[in-house]
Parts: sequence; C-alpha cells; structure tokens
Amino acid sequence: MTLLPKALSRLIESFEKLPGIGPKTATRLAFYLLHVPEEELERFAENLRALKTSTVLCSLCKNVAEGDPCGICSDPSRDQSVVCVVEQPTDVLSFEKTGKYKGLYHVLHGAIDPLNNIGPDEIYIADLLKRIKNQELRIKEIILATNPNMEGEATAMYIQKQLSVISHQSSVKLRITRLAHGLPMGADIEYADEVTLSRALEGRREYQ
Repeated sequence: MTLLPKALSRLIESFEKLPGIGPKTATRLAFYLLHVPEEELERFAENLRALKTSTVLCSLCKNVAEGDPCGICSDPSRDQSVVCVVEQPTDVLSFEKTGKYKGLYHVLHGAIDPLNNIGPDEIYIADLLKRIKNQELRIKEIILATNPNMEGEATAMYIQKQLSVISHQSSVKLRITRLAHGLPMGADIEYADEVTLSRALEGRREYQ
C-alpha cells in the first residue's frame, strides 16, 4: 500500500518513463512541482499540451516545426543541392549552432537497430529516397551524418547502398559523403561541441 496520494504516484510514474529519469529523480521532480505556484504549473501543463497541438513534422525533411514546410526547407537562401541526413531533430540544432552548414536536412528519427526491432521501414529512409528521385529538387550531395556508433554506421551503410542503386538506375549523380572522424567513436552528434562538429563537417569524405 502506497503512502503517496494517487495523483502524486501517477506523476512520478510518468516522469520515470522519460529517458534518463530514475525513481529518485522522478520523485524529486514530482514533489518540486507540488510546491510550484498554480499559475506557473498551469503554464507548464499548457506547454506540454502544445507539444502535440502546435508542432508538425515537415513533409520534406521530417524535422519538428511549427509549419509545413519548416523554416529551413522554405528558406530560399539555403543551398538546395545539399542534404545532411541526421538521426534526430536535436542533431539539426547542433549543426545550426556551428553556423557553418547552409544546406538542407533530412531527419530519420532513429537508426537501424535490429536488437530493438528497428529496421529501415521504421525510420524515414523511404522518404529520403523519394526526395532524391525528385528531379525538381536537384540534390547533388548527401551528407551521411548519423552517429559514429554501430547503429549509425549500419544506417549510413544501408542508405549509401540504396543511393548507389538510384544513382546507377537514373541520371541522378550523387556525391555521398560521411562526416570526418573528428567525432569520437560512440559519441552522439547531439552532444558534440560546435568546433568538433564544424571540423567533422568541413573534413567530410566520400563514402563508399
């Protein structure tokens, strides 16, 4: 029998479902919110609701945005011939902080991970391939910027093979590149500093 009120217990359980949040942290957060002024708590709740009601996935790059297409895809000053393929929307934020990349993005929302039953069909690879086949987009280079770990490398290799087939079967001639090894093996792009990420981008190599 729990000594906590049901509302508090349920909130703790909800926090525990978040990545990186253990039982102790979840309990501490729940009790903190218990003492937050009601007005501030209502604003917090409204912000949570807005995550679903005020955001969409861009139909082109699959990034999280307020409108469709997103601000990057609809920006005429961006280089439309280069697409950087990343795993998560947070990776887009990391690249944008460098101020070095001026092309477009494609967000996969994951990586191929057979151990967790995540195959190519569970992430947005098919949508990327459709973008490449669209002659109107005139994409000339694909930067494979998946994370430098086993899942990221497997995803990059799979995409490279699919792009090679498209390039051979059509008039689309693509340059396929991979970020340089300025990123340590096993590190996530999301946590890389701007200087390291900039060097990895500038030193990207042909991917074969």
